[in-house]
Amino acid sequence: MPVSPLDYRYGRDEAKEIWSREGRHSRQLEVERALIWAHSKLGRVSPEHYDIIADIADPGIVTADRVDEIELETKHDIMALTKAMAESAGEAGWCIHLGATSNDIVDSAVALQIKDSIRLQVEVLNKLLVTLCNIAERERDTVMIGRTHGQAAVPITFGLKVAVWVDEVRRHLERLNELTPRVTTGKFLGAVGTGAAQGENAFELQKLIMENLGLQTPLATTQVVGRDRYIEWVGWMANVATSIEKILQEIRNLQRSEIAEVAEYFDVEKQVGSSTMAHKKNPITAENACGLARIVRSMIIPSYENALLWHERDLANSSAERFTLSHSMILLDDIIIKCNRVMINLVVDSKKMRENIDLQKGLVMAEKVMLVLVDQGMSRDDSHEILRNCSMEAIEKNEHLFDVCANNSEITNKINLEMLKDIFKPENHLGFSGSIVDLTVAKARADLS
Repeated sequence: MPVSPLDYRYGRDEAKEIWSREGRHSRQLEVERALIWAHSKLGRVSPEHYDIIADIADPGIVTADRVDEIELETKHDIMALTKAMAESAGEAGWCIHLGATSNDIVDSAVALQIKDSIRLQVEVLNKLLVTLCNIAERERDTVMIGRTHGQAAVPITFGLKVAVWVDEVRRHLERLNELTPRVTTGKFLGAVGTGAAQGENAFELQKLIMENLGLQTPLATTQVVGRDRYIEWVGWMANVATSIEKILQEIRNLQRSEIAEVAEYFDVEKQVGSSTMAHKKNPITAENACGLARIVRSMIIPSYENALLWHERDLANSSAERFTLSHSMILLDDIIIKCNRVMINLVVDSKKMRENIDLQKGLVMAEKVMLVLVDQGMSRDDSHEILRNCSMEAIEKNEHLFDVCANNSEITNKINLEMLKDIFKPENHLGFSGSIVDLTVAKARADLS
């Protein structure tokens, strides 16, 4: 019966296929085939025998079930694979796995899995980036409260908030492009990385195999590909998961009943928020993705531990990597897709944003008044102290900061009431928010194209 939630609750089939038993098996067959192809190019295996191997290197012929049956006897997965292939290869069976060690096959197959995973990751991140760009442009001038320490600070635009996320996702794609050659590297120099079993053409053999598989060729390895490569990829996935959680955590915070400025879409015709509180409209997709992001981040520690192998290799990493690589990728894929779904359907309440600004009774404009006083010749320290006192008075008396400032002679001696009214318009203290959005979106769209 299914035990892992990946089997019945999380992740899409395209991602699961890559890391499934069948996905692993088919890619290992592909590596075994590429090995014999390289030998045929170097004249060690006849073209006829390679053709036979190419024909039977098919998961419909050499099945994962048959490999599992043999492994029950051999207690060795790759030896079971080669025996299953030999059963179908007839006279060409002599050359199967020629000169290879198990991890030549395993690590090169994993590199294929990573390569296919990255293709999906680029696709889903590109879609998310487009969605965020669209929102940033649409909400470029939507004024809201900027918050620091959970407190109202000064005005910002929702477009600028989203532009920050746009640039972060763009940087993740940039990082992925940079690390892809390092993490899509296989190896084929045998048991301890010397190439002794591959013969005098060892370097050329390895290069041919890697080129045939579309992988990078390593410079030096032990029996395994250096796990610093896997650490880098898992670390990247943890980094992306963190960014996604940061975005969705902000959506969840802004959806609080007392803020209510944005909200995850809720199907009022069918969706249920609570089994008992019938009024509830909870941000469940965002919460779900945030929880899964924590699992992705948790894979960092075992990934580092997996790099600590004895001498040229031991087997302590193998079982752990069946979780770290697969679960990180499948869950991150799920998280990104859910984030995109939330953002595409995001409800933005600009009216509520303005109401929340008004509830601050002008306090969010204290900085603007202070800066204008400085422009009018007052020292920065003096103007700060005047606005601090006025703000405290406004809070204590529950008055609008404009009214307090209008009754302060130190302020009105520098600023007339008409100018003061203009200063208290939130739109007049947005700085270069719009330009930042424009520049950020333009850079992201340029990278996308």
